[in-house]
Amino acid sequence: MTDDRDVLDTVRSALHSKPRIHATDGPIHLAFANGELTMEGEVDHIAGKKLGLEAAARVPGVSRIIDRLRVRPAAVMGDGEIRDKVRDALLEESSLASCTIRVWVKGQIEPARELADATDAIDVRVEGGVVTLDGDVSGPGQKRMAGVLAWWVPGSRDVINGIGVTPPEQDSEAAVTDAVLQVLEKDPFINAESIQVRTRRAVVTLDGTVPREAERKLAEDDAWYVFGVDTVINRLTVRT
Repeated sequence: MTDDRDVLDTVRSALHSKPRIHATDGPIHLAFANGELTMEGEVDHIAGKKLGLEAAARVPGVSRIIDRLRVRPAAVMGDGEIRDKVRDALLEESSLASCTIRVWVKGQIEPARELADATDAIDVRVEGGVVTLDGDVSGPGQKRMAGVLAWWVPGSRDVINGIGVTPPEQDSEAAVTDAVLQVLEKDPFINAESIQVRTRRAVVTLDGTVPREAERKLAEDDAWYVFGVDTVINRLTVRT
């Protein structure tokens, strides 16, 4: 049987081996017992969060991870402001026009858009800067877009995307690629015309050119935000 201390030491070594896993407020706190690893702390980027979880999941002996990693927000916002911005983004998204949208306010759920005949619905809750999305939609593309819209709110520290897809639909690499392309095309700060996207085993590769370094970084961020993406390889170059 693997000693718990050995597992923790191996996890710490795995985290330290990846420079993009950068904690912003003290170290990442780890606890391990009975195959369950708890990871708690704040990192400076969505890439650091996902890479940290992936590195820990590869350690022998870790069978389950309790994810309490948070991402440093781009702006300080209260939960109410984050909730309202997520709500408005969902209401304005054309691919979610047939969804009922509800939000949790002071322990009560309130309709933001109630559609009598709608079978799709998304519920939004925000606690401590963490956005939780629940409900059911008719396709994985809608689920992914809702998650990205929540991540785009500057105050979001994490997005827990618990939206179900009904009827159940087999996911695919092509569906992930389509979702990333859709997000890149929707982002007003990115010119996606010269960006190519490939997906293999939850690894997204970005190829092509962009006019500015800022767009290169934003495109990578957008790919990381898509539900189901574990790794992003950014091969975009800046046109000179």
